[in-house]
Amino acid sequence: MGRILYKSGRDLERMREAGVIVSTVLAALRDTVRPGISTLELDQLARDLIRRHGGHPSFLGYRGFPASICASIDKEVVHGIPSKERVLHEGMIVKLDVGVRLRGYHADSALTVPVGKVSEPVERLLHVTRESLWAGIRAIRYRGRLHDISLAIQEYVERHGFSVVREMVGHGVGRSLHEEPQIPNYVDPKHPNPPLLEGMTLAIEPMVNAGQPEILVLPDKWTVVTKDGSASAHFEHTVAITRGGYDILTLGPHDPG
Repeated sequence: MGRILYKSGRDLERMREAGVIVSTVLAALRDTVRPGISTLELDQLARDLIRRHGGHPSFLGYRGFPASICASIDKEVVHGIPSKERVLHEGMIVKLDVGVRLRGYHADSALTVPVGKVSEPVERLLHVTRESLWAGIRAIRYRGRLHDISLAIQEYVERHGFSVVREMVGHGVGRSLHEEPQIPNYVDPKHPNPPLLEGMTLAIEPMVNAGQPEILVLPDKWTVVTKDGSASAHFEHTVAITRGGYDILTLGPHDPG
């Protein structure tokens, strides 16, 4: 594991400002999702909103990524590339992942949105994934351990009959979009288990499959899909560790907690 970067109060306020933009954009995207809209239209809306608020889309150009948001449909787990050909239809779900850089600091958050009415099993997948994120966040204790978060997420997901993606993990975030530590959504005794100390900033993001945990990467080298074709959901918040426990920097109207 590399060096963890601890943030000052000033750093956290800048990250919170970026987080406000992220939550504002996600709320607008959630309210715009409907049958007939393309993921490219959602991307353009997000890009315009981010820039109007003085920020820069964290994902745009990151390692060559060609869009401002990730928009992943149904069996796509994460990193879906927005396209005018990707049109949403009733009963789909779309994962919307937004990162914003503002004054040198990043914030990162995601949610999964139903397109119109979805089936009861899909509603349950979304509910369990959202609640697993909160289980992970509520497991945070000052001077606790990283595995506390991982265990809480894994136990909640598996108790409800779903599976946690193994190859994709949460991460530290701050001056860079991806920092140490990595945050698996399951417990691996071989994985580093640092203490949760004041000033750590973590992007906690369970990715949960309705079927088996295995994934594949499509030929575009970005889009991650479930190997068995089952639906997948994704929720994420950027969280700061405090002496009192935690502070969610991306909390907004799309997810009042």
